[in-house]
Amino acid sequence: MVGVPPLPALVCTQEGCGQGLDCGGRSGAARTVRLALVNITGAERTTGPQGLCVMWRFAVNSVLADDVAIDLGTANTLVHVAGRGVIIDEPSVVAIQSRAGSRDVLAVGEKAKQMLGRTPEGIETIRPLRDGVIADFVATEEMLRHFIRQTKTIAGFIRPRILVSVPAGATPVERRAVYETALSAGARKVFLVEEPVAAAIGAGLPVDEPTGSMIVDIGGGTTDVAVLSLGGVVQARSIRCAGNAMDEAIVRHVRRQHHLLIGEANAERIKVEAGSASTYVNGETAEIFIRGRDLREGKPKTVILGPHDIGEALTDPIEQIAEFIQRAIEDLPPEISTDICERGIYLSGGGAKLPKLDSEFERRLGVKVHLPEKPENCVIEGSAAILRQIAERDHLLIKP
Repeated sequence: MVGVPPLPALVCTQEGCGQGLDCGGRSGAARTVRLALVNITGAERTTGPQGLCVMWRFAVNSVLADDVAIDLGTANTLVHVAGRGVIIDEPSVVAIQSRAGSRDVLAVGEKAKQMLGRTPEGIETIRPLRDGVIADFVATEEMLRHFIRQTKTIAGFIRPRILVSVPAGATPVERRAVYETALSAGARKVFLVEEPVAAAIGAGLPVDEPTGSMIVDIGGGTTDVAVLSLGGVVQARSIRCAGNAMDEAIVRHVRRQHHLLIGEANAERIKVEAGSASTYVNGETAEIFIRGRDLREGKPKTVILGPHDIGEALTDPIEQIAEFIQRAIEDLPPEISTDICERGIYLSGGGAKLPKLDSEFERRLGVKVHLPEKPENCVIEGSAAILRQIAERDHLLIKP
């Protein structure tokens, strides 16, 4: 192939030969891969003793390797593969069995989440990320390794380039931990980007124009705020108050008002099925039956909660987030803050799907708030877009 720069070839594993990509004596599956690659590259060379080996040198490494974008969230992990879209959207949960001094991974993602609170002695289900950063390095690496394996194609023996989103307020040590974990999980090269920056691009904000655009990404562990203009980051900050804090607030409210003990999984279900960010009644009558243990009598007890109850329970975390956004606006240059007041604020992340959250922020901030069609996918779609234009968007990446 004329003009093709030489690239390192993989080594043949046939005994007595170490110079080829593969040999004719391998399995049928290997021959299928080999033929497919010949059709892609149009280049092959016979070498080695008895001419049994075939070596290919590829013009572009990406012919074989997939570019993978990962939204490594406290609650859920999303994985986007170039040309295939989002192929993984699962809870960030790992089930581990401890025996004879070793820790073995039993399940990852949805299967592991189903085990929460139901495991016998010797098995634990853990969330390896807390407040958007890694809390358990081994479990996070195993979870990433599991998800990366699912992205492999027939030609998946080349390690992929991976872009991982991290909270805007992550410290250098926390960013380095994500970087090293992704490398250990099988990445060829790792890039990092702040979550709200990726969310702004994923939400379709005009980040390259000479006007300010603000995005608020409400995840499971953190709420991140970023303001972009002229293709660069004007401001990015983070607060550790988001979806998980809302679940904890519901647990406390039910305990205080109804003397009922419920778990965080039950609180999350309440938030999703009957949640509301507002305590104002507007005709909605959605109610939810919850069952837990009565703290005074120790017996099972059932109570009914409506949107007003959930709105009251979520008052504190919503107020914290609103004040955080207000401080971010106050710290902006006058011209940028004027742009924000005129264009409004955009929400992203799974926490942004809470009913009436946008109208509640509008009431508290006095600024128009917009909600994209799929706020939970903004970060992963933006990360994938950055990875596709990595040379042009290099200035948006952060160093580990």
